[in-house]
Amino acid sequence: MSRNYNLGYVVGITLVATLGGLLFGYDTAVISGAENGLQAFFIQAADFNYTNLLHGITSSSALIGCVMGGFASGIFANRWGRRNSLRFASVLFFLSALGSYHPEFLFFEPGVPSFNLWIAFNLYRVLGGIGVGLASAIVPMYIAEIAPSKIRGTLVSCNQFAIIFGMLVVYFVNFFIKGDHQSIEIVTATVNGVETQTLAGIVDAWTYQTGWRLMFGSEAYVAAVFGILLFLVPKTPRYLVLIGKYEQALTVLTKVNGTSKAQEILAEIKATAKEKKEKLFAYGALVVVIGILLSVFQQAIGINAVLYYAPRIFKSAGAEGGGMFQTVIMGVVNVVFTLIAIATVDKFGRKPLLIIGSIGMALGAFAVAASDTFGITGLFPVVSVIVYAAFFMMSWGPICWVLISEIFPNTIRGQAVAIAVAFQWIFNFLVSSTFPALWEFSPMIAYGIYGVMCVLAALFVWKMVPETKGKTLEEMAKLWRK
Repeated sequence: MSRNYNLGYVVGITLVATLGGLLFGYDTAVISGAENGLQAFFIQAADFNYTNLLHGITSSSALIGCVMGGFASGIFANRWGRRNSLRFASVLFFLSALGSYHPEFLFFEPGVPSFNLWIAFNLYRVLGGIGVGLASAIVPMYIAEIAPSKIRGTLVSCNQFAIIFGMLVVYFVNFFIKGDHQSIEIVTATVNGVETQTLAGIVDAWTYQTGWRLMFGSEAYVAAVFGILLFLVPKTPRYLVLIGKYEQALTVLTKVNGTSKAQEILAEIKATAKEKKEKLFAYGALVVVIGILLSVFQQAIGINAVLYYAPRIFKSAGAEGGGMFQTVIMGVVNVVFTLIAIATVDKFGRKPLLIIGSIGMALGAFAVAASDTFGITGLFPVVSVIVYAAFFMMSWGPICWVLISEIFPNTIRGQAVAIAVAFQWIFNFLVSSTFPALWEFSPMIAYGIYGVMCVLAALFVWKMVPETKGKTLEEMAKLWRK
């Protein structure tokens, strides 16, 4: 089949944009290696008692920024454009990395933990979270608005691969930074109703003085490269038309699609962009509700309960070695199944992959629940968890981002994507924060709930989500006008 687009140019632009996805994965996963040393550092503070609750806030404070960035992404995307918003996100990533590396900068004595320093550190993490929230919404939007319709699903799916790859990269970076240095054992005790934490045994001072700083600081290199490369890519033609710069839009479209096709696409974009100031519900509430529910179901099916707590889950299932080896195996499987989604999304369509993935996840979740009910340990529950995660990676992981980036008409895309992504981060926080308590109460109930949500997700996609494979972004307006 002949190709009427410049594949090399489009792929180059996509690779630059997906560095935002890589930073998304990097920033959210870096805490996994740094939290032990960070906790050991702050429990030595003289002016406040650093409890497990405060450490939980420290470990998840970036999610607060993610929600903020998600909500603000529509404003930035519409006022600054997609590319400039990503440049701003790269600056936030860079400043957050340096600030988390050395939160004492200017205002505090180096190496001395205190309550004010704890606040400063978390503010830097929130700053990085805002960058994650912006990138999570705008990177798929940017790629979708640049990519030819025939390969749009494949290219947007590459962002999910970049997110997973970013997580793997930071796991290895943390591993090499840590080297032969030892983790620190922390003992928690409650005396007269007051929780206290102390360092146990022989303590490797490097771990709490230096190690966690290097892990956070390593992100600055990737953020700097991302920011620099963004000066080499164009603004999206859809945004250029929305602000009336038709000649610039035609130039970008010509580089991507060739001269004759570019004129045709420009005419289609201009036909929909004339209603530039449309309100959010100009196409009815249904399109916005479907976008929100896609985000809600992506998190409500419980994937982050697996990704964030995998070692604990595998260890309780009877896995040897504390579950770390099985977690690595799951990570490799996740990458492979994400590649399957990238290879098939523009062949099979969005809906079939989502429905198949939902069913596969439901089977995996119910198998884990059954293992707990009947006391089954060993290979069966471990494989069930890996199957559960694998089916997510070939469906809801990448395909949800594809649909969110393309399902909304041009004139409401910025604000609609912002709302959908904000809901995604809110439910991310709800699922990940409630899982430990649910798991402690009953693994069967936890995974039973996730299995039911997977079934409901399949029914939702079957009944309500339109197929967007092969459609131009301009055809979305016609679809929802019906």
